[in-house]
Amino acid sequence: MRHILIIATVFFTASAQAETPRDFLQRFEKEAGAAASPERGARFFTTKQGGEWSCSSCHTGTPTQAGRHAKTDKAITPLAPAANAERFTDAARVDKWFRRNCNDTLNRVCSAQEKADVIAWLLSLK
Repeated sequence: MRHILIIATVFFTASAQAETPRDFLQRFEKEAGAAASPERGARFFTTKQGGEWSCSSCHTGTPTQAGRHAKTDKAITPLAPAANAERFTDAARVDKWFRRNCNDTLNRVCSAQEKADVIAWLLSLK
């Protein structure tokens, strides 16, 4: 009985900490103080941002499909949650990849509004 209780406690704790793409959307909207715009997100994602790259340079203009890193040619799994259920489920990974990819494409950190807009657009893709 004790083992069952321990397993149930671990499962409940893990599931209580699990995040969803909508959780991240709400987090970034709250930080931005404004609602996200899927249209702005699509435009941001596909537009070169002051350099040679846009988000779609690696993730493709159709992020429900796999992409390839523009410089290393490394395979990238689909970014849209509808095509890849693991996307936007772990805070450390979400923060790491936004930080790294925004720096690569913008030479700066993305704003909370930009993050919210991109996630809103990605969530709209089926």
